[in-house]
Amino acid sequence: MKTLFRLYWIMWIMIILKLGGSVITNKGKQCSFRQKTTSSLAKEIKKANKEIILVHGAGSFGHILAKQYKLNEGHLREDQLKGFSITHATVQKLNSLILKTLHDNNIPAVSIPPHSILRLNNHKLMQMDYNIFEEYINGNFVPVTFGDVVLDKKLGFSICSGDLLVSALAEYFKPEKVVFVIDEDGLYTANPKINKNAKFIDDVKLKDLERLTTAADSHADVTRGMGGKVDIIKNVARLGVDTVLLNGNKPGRLYRVLVGKDTKYTIVRGM
Repeated sequence: MKTLFRLYWIMWIMIILKLGGSVITNKGKQCSFRQKTTSSLAKEIKKANKEIILVHGAGSFGHILAKQYKLNEGHLREDQLKGFSITHATVQKLNSLILKTLHDNNIPAVSIPPHSILRLNNHKLMQMDYNIFEEYINGNFVPVTFGDVVLDKKLGFSICSGDLLVSALAEYFKPEKVVFVIDEDGLYTANPKINKNAKFIDDVKLKDLERLTTAADSHADVTRGMGGKVDIIKNVARLGVDTVLLNGNKPGRLYRVLVGKDTKYTIVRGM
């Protein structure tokens, strides 16, 4: 009975939270950590006091190097081994900065590096150890994983994005909701960074999302930016799980979404 109760609790109470690389880093400047913004978000996470799995993007700690060495194309040249190693080390540096910020706010965060728990096959998830997440959650920790370079059965290695991790975790845990913290208020009919006529969308269903066209932003991003994120959100919606996208640069919005209060965001309704 205790096991059944625990399963129900995980499926309906947990929130999977993704801190986007565009919010926690300056994506146009290599290895530029946005400490003030991240500290503010950590305070809101602590205040909300919700059970979460936290995923963060690589931002300027990963995308620029990964693009330089063409790591998402797989192992093609000898110098990519150096590129893989440097990118991995640099992304782990960001992860350490995130962990310290969480610890400074009394959040018992523990790192779960993707390379140690999963394998890809031609960019797609082949296997993943979810038990480690369950064990840490049962111990009242906050598991933290992140976009990184990983081994790939077909390609030798490739990139595991934070969004791919969100999709996999959502499929396994069936959380209460998935929350993406991004650098815009939510979804728009076009890229608001380059199209002044883009219209904000506050509530959308899967059938409408299928028709939504998004443009890539101007930053160096090897994981397709918002276009890739929309594909992940479609997968989450098909699971029957709602996804919320909110602006992490606007203080208080993350807290309000985590505790179910009203604020400005886009919600994509699960089927």
